[in-house]
Amino acid sequence: MLLRAGSPYARIGAMAHIPINHPLRPFYRALSGIAGLYLIVFGVVGFIVAAGDGHRVLGQGANLLWSILSLVLGAIVAVATVIGRNVNVKVDQFVGWGLVGIGTYELALNRTDANIFDFTVSTVIVTYIVALVLILSSLYGKVGTAEAARAEQAAAHYGA
Repeated sequence: MLLRAGSPYARIGAMAHIPINHPLRPFYRALSGIAGLYLIVFGVVGFIVAAGDGHRVLGQGANLLWSILSLVLGAIVAVATVIGRNVNVKVDQFVGWGLVGIGTYELALNRTDANIFDFTVSTVIVTYIVALVLILSSLYGKVGTAEAARAEQAAAHYGA
């Protein structure tokens, strides 16, 4: 698509379909916080229970490495959610897609020696759900000025 100089796309960039100041932004931010808290709780319980290998934590397979990583990722998401100001949008996006990658890796190598986090299929499913919640939150949590929101709205409906 060619961008005309006066078009709304030219002013705000190619990702014009991501809403700014969405009315449900607080809801999505709360979802992001809940996902972060879940990762923290899973990490703490996993750290306590899974001091060795091959333990089930909250109905999922986990080991000490995955528990520590969950705790760190959950803390990063929770802090970013508290900070807000689009920091949470970028962190949710990064962590969400990272969890999709980890879940896919672990699903592909579930019953091999390369299953370094000791995932089970239920752990993969929960990891995917948390990742998708974070990605969804990143899509609707963006804040900006009223002018930027109007420009995004105009770009979303441009040519319609």
